[in-house]
Amino acid sequence: MKNNLHRRIFIGMFVGLVLGLALNYFANPDSSLYINAIWWLDLFGKTIFVGGLKMIIAPLIFASIVAGISTLPNMRELGNIGGKTMLYYVTTTTIAVAIGVAAVLIIRPGEKAASQSIRAEREAEIQEYVAAFTTESGLDPATPEGEPAFRRYISDHEDIAAGSSGDSDKYSRMNTASEQSPGDMLKTQILMKVLENPFNALAQSPPNALGIIFFAMLTGLACLALGEQAKPVISFFQSFNDVMMKITMWMMEVAPFAIGCLIASVIAELGTEALQSLGWYCITVIGGIFVHCCVLLTLVATVGGMSPLTFLRGIQDAWLIAFSSTSSAATLPVTIHCLTKKLDVDEKVAEFALPVGATVNMDGTALYEGVAVIFLIQMYGGLADVPIVLTAGTTGVIFITAVMASVGAAAVPSAGLITMAIVATAVGLPLYYIFIIFAVDRMLDMFRTSTNVLGDAAGAVIVNRLERKRLDAAAAGTP
Repeated sequence: MKNNLHRRIFIGMFVGLVLGLALNYFANPDSSLYINAIWWLDLFGKTIFVGGLKMIIAPLIFASIVAGISTLPNMRELGNIGGKTMLYYVTTTTIAVAIGVAAVLIIRPGEKAASQSIRAEREAEIQEYVAAFTTESGLDPATPEGEPAFRRYISDHEDIAAGSSGDSDKYSRMNTASEQSPGDMLKTQILMKVLENPFNALAQSPPNALGIIFFAMLTGLACLALGEQAKPVISFFQSFNDVMMKITMWMMEVAPFAIGCLIASVIAELGTEALQSLGWYCITVIGGIFVHCCVLLTLVATVGGMSPLTFLRGIQDAWLIAFSSTSSAATLPVTIHCLTKKLDVDEKVAEFALPVGATVNMDGTALYEGVAVIFLIQMYGGLADVPIVLTAGTTGVIFITAVMASVGAAAVPSAGLITMAIVATAVGLPLYYIFIIFAVDRMLDMFRTSTNVLGDAAGAVIVNRLERKRLDAAAAGTP
């Protein structure tokens, strides 16, 4: 029955798709039928299933990293595994952003007819702002004195509208992120999280993965340094890790039903209307992700020495859960199980590379952020409140900040929208323009999250092949 899990998940996804389309097309969004259906779908999908997976993330990360490091033969092996893992993550994230930037510059979705019709509507709104601003202030927006005041006027009114919308929480978090300098990001998003009290890091929701990983690495290194004296601690974490994986497998038994609920809820709420106006943007993001997945599979075949088909079959359960849950962190327990049990990746490699990857390796998110910001500049650039020209310099800034911002993206749904604020602010794009892509973000989040997980898994396979002989020799007691 377990071998057929992916088939049952596919069936669940198909049933969820049909149910979601039926609710979207035939049910009134204000009716009790629709409201109750969404409530029950979210209860079983988001609350129980995804919440259950998130429940075990923190203890699993801690146990797996300690167990993985403490069972290594020496510090040198950790350096070899860690160095190769981080080199892979930096390389593939950079490649992902490059592919995304190339795709949006070639396809130019912001210049298509549908996008230009949205721009025309915005131009009409700008003219209304011009009339109101001129009446209230007596200044001409086209003059050097009036131009900055006019931009502030628009921004103030848009901020008020955004703050009163249903997405006000997201907008507030974007504003907070945009106000941080690179130095602030280093301090608050990395150093303060790494050095946080480990019990606080474990107790947060979502958990502070950087803090957990750092303290787990310290604990594993201490066990490695103590050797025989730390054997009881090592044995505990190895057993605890096995317990967490067993809990994961219990939860997987309800995955097909829960994933069907997740898909039904998304389709019922989104429908297809948003795709009609943002179709080319969606095609660009998904096309870029497809190309990047081909690059990852090529690396798996050439560097990892594994057939892409074998690789995809091995991780399909994790990929499907990542696609439906839109959380690489929630998928982590399943990813570890797939890599170690189905693809024969050494537990020492998987239990180090995958938790770290779920925190810092966000290929899909990095690609998406670059595409989104350039798309918005293509569509709105040159308006009175978007004085941006898409030059080589602007593109370079977007490239660099997209790579950096993706590292700070939490492994939770829609985190990319928040870190995108950093990229947008770096080139002067007003945050309220990001609202236009909120309509399709949930759908695109499914593609980019599954790509994040695919990238983590590919990295573990590659590092495993590069280190396998050394680990096997160490396990056999040979130099």
